[in-house]
Amino acid sequence: MKWDNHRLTQLVSAARGKQPVDLLIRNCQLVNVLSGRIEKVDIAIYDGFVAGWGDYKANRYLDAEGKYLSPGFIDGHIHIESTLLSPSHFCAAVLPWGTTSVVADPHEIANALGRAGVRYFLQATDGIPLDVFFNLPSCVPATPLETSGAQLRASDLLELCPHPRILGLAEMMNFPGVIEALPEVMDKLSLFQDMVLDGHAPLLHGLELNAYLSTGIASDHECTSLEEAVEKLSKGAYLMLRNGSQSKDVAKLLPAVNEHTWPQCMFVSDDRHPDDLLREGHMNAIINQAMMLGMEPIRAISLATWTPARYFRLKRHGALAPGK
Repeated sequence: MKWDNHRLTQLVSAARGKQPVDLLIRNCQLVNVLSGRIEKVDIAIYDGFVAGWGDYKANRYLDAEGKYLSPGFIDGHIHIESTLLSPSHFCAAVLPWGTTSVVADPHEIANALGRAGVRYFLQATDGIPLDVFFNLPSCVPATPLETSGAQLRASDLLELCPHPRILGLAEMMNFPGVIEALPEVMDKLSLFQDMVLDGHAPLLHGLELNAYLSTGIASDHECTSLEEAVEKLSKGAYLMLRNGSQSKDVAKLLPAVNEHTWPQCMFVSDDRHPDDLLREGHMNAIINQAMMLGMEPIRAISLATWTPARYFRLKRHGALAPGK
């Protein structure tokens, strides 16, 4: 999203009530993930952004009749290829369930087509009504034993980095290479030091976990035990609680989420097969499961909205508040 002086000025003017907003949604119950409360408000929209809530004149009015208004859900780690859908059809499948943003790892298509596959995803997700961000694949091919269609070195990734929807480096699966400080792995980690560095470190603990996290890798979605999750949280890693079509870890890991750790936690799907999307939905299914397991509802929604937005530095996403 590009901003200039004129656009910001118009948003400020609308937020102050100096000009009509585009839409005023009246009588809605706002799920405020910032305050942790349900608040009955009239919320104003201008130029696709929340101008604020209050007494606004609008070009269009909508009566929510007491319905809940929630921030759109964010999936912080998914392989769109696992859905077996094109990006536009993936959008059509998840948007009705409340997902409005995803952070995708195009590992599989890159494994087959290299940079051309990543460019296809960037092009195919441009302009669709779903915000699709990407972390670049860290391990193409996944192992030296694999027969792949491409190989991506740090220099190949550097060419793609300037795109505004690329946030960082996707799950660093080669954790032995990180621990051994292999030059080709260090090249990639060095390149993304000022961006997001996602992890993939199943069962790693102790001194080896220290070494892995010392590189700036800041998350992990491969925890399968409560003990593992607690150690990684205590050492500063963001915990991605995964529930997809294959790996289902939320029930085991949910006790790691408490009053101290929740800002460091988020829900992800990793993969979601098309029949599951059709029957159960997407992030909504994970949120519902967490609530059924006893998590307070606004906290559960926060783990699919506010916490991933903060981790991925998406400052205008994750909550319904002025300018978001």
